[in-house]
Amino acid sequence: MRILGLDYGSKTVGVAVSDPLGLTAQGVETIWRKDENKLRRTFARIEELIEEYQITHIVVGYPKNMNNTIGERALKSLEFKEKLERRTGLPVVLWDERLTTMEAERILEESGVRRENRKQYLDKLAAVFILQGYMDSLRNGQVEE
Repeated sequence: MRILGLDYGSKTVGVAVSDPLGLTAQGVETIWRKDENKLRRTFARIEELIEEYQITHIVVGYPKNMNNTIGERALKSLEFKEKLERRTGLPVVLWDERLTTMEAERILEESGVRRENRKQYLDKLAAVFILQGYMDSLRNGQVEE
């Protein structure tokens, strides 16, 4: 069982995958696109990754507001989830990603990555946090597959 973790943004999608045992998440890449609504190449790359890593299901970050309400970005993530399910035929789980990007930014800053270079790592690292949080909750029995 390998899980794909995605941090879906307006111009990028951070990608992480689990190890075969579902214990750890590793960052894979950041998929870049010129326009938020142009997803054909993004979906094609995700399908390549699904085949390459033999993915069984997908976790997409769900950016709820801090007061637990659903904003514009969360609605876009929900649309992306639905399109991804139709396109891949795999189950897709939305996972609360609040503060993952801030945590990724903090880690990169503490690691000495220069501000102008952080964007190339930020979304991939956020995807790792999203996927790892989901897998930790699976192991702790807080969510079911």
